[in-house]
Amino acid sequence: MIDFAANERRSLVLLVEDDVGVAGVVKRLLRRDGFAVDHVTTGPDALTAVSNGAPDIVLLDWMLPGLTGIEVCRRLKADPATRLIPVVLLTGLGDRERRIAGISAGADDFLTKPFDQDELRARIASLVRLKAYTDELDSADAVIRSLALTVEARDEATDGHCHRLARYATMLGEALGLDSESMAALERGGYLHDVGKIGIPDSVLLKRGPLTADEYLLMQQHTVIGERLCGDLRNLARVRPIIRSHHERLDGSGYPDGLRGDAVPLLAQIVGIVDTFDAITSARPYRPARSFDDAREELLSDVRAGKFDGAIVAEFLKSLSAHMPLH
Repeated sequence: MIDFAANERRSLVLLVEDDVGVAGVVKRLLRRDGFAVDHVTTGPDALTAVSNGAPDIVLLDWMLPGLTGIEVCRRLKADPATRLIPVVLLTGLGDRERRIAGISAGADDFLTKPFDQDELRARIASLVRLKAYTDELDSADAVIRSLALTVEARDEATDGHCHRLARYATMLGEALGLDSESMAALERGGYLHDVGKIGIPDSVLLKRGPLTADEYLLMQQHTVIGERLCGDLRNLARVRPIIRSHHERLDGSGYPDGLRGDAVPLLAQIVGIVDTFDAITSARPYRPARSFDDAREELLSDVRAGKFDGAIVAEFLKSLSAHMPLH
């Protein structure tokens, strides 16, 4: 038997239904199972309610005044701030075309009117549990991103570095025609590439002079530490190789694994190139920022030495020239 009351917190269901009788039944069922229920009757009111306080799930009738349920669903799923909220569409018997349209709009589930009360309760409870798992992943991602910004704050010379790398990396990824998942990984990777420096002592991380051989080996461990910090988070699966390998070079001279050629992940190559550019063009305690021309020549020198892919560097320099305000 399903324990519908097992939710540890009072999860919020937004019910969007203009039939007073149906709404009354649903509210009684869900409140009995420990859910909080907000009820609105129109499509525009549904969007307002979501923006005012994100619910854990939206139970959405198809036919609504103002905006149809399918249009509300489409708008929620198109917005990054609300696209992970589960949406259940209420449809009539035999509404095959509506179900197909609902799937295309991003609906997570369907309930057929007249609905089975136990099925309604079971589906809502299941989707709310899945939403809780998603929220946990997002929270862990946010914590790791905060750690990355904490690392940056330890060293005033790197102020804004993570944000710039995220912009440079996604600019280059777009120029290379990468898919949306790769672009998202590059954006996260730009912020998180140096998160492992949280485990490097200030005496090494903030040292003004040259590092000793032992200190340099310790500094190299930030790539390994950063990868471990990401653990098994599913939404960071494509970011971990960036964190570990953004200091690898095609000629095998990089670290921590001495990868060569195609063994260096493409996204890590991209972040490695833009990281090098930003390091050259940013001021350091021991030197002023160098010019775009200096950075270009150094990147091209690295290409000639076999460290970077010439085509990727050329695309980066071309994109930079078209977006000079970026730097």
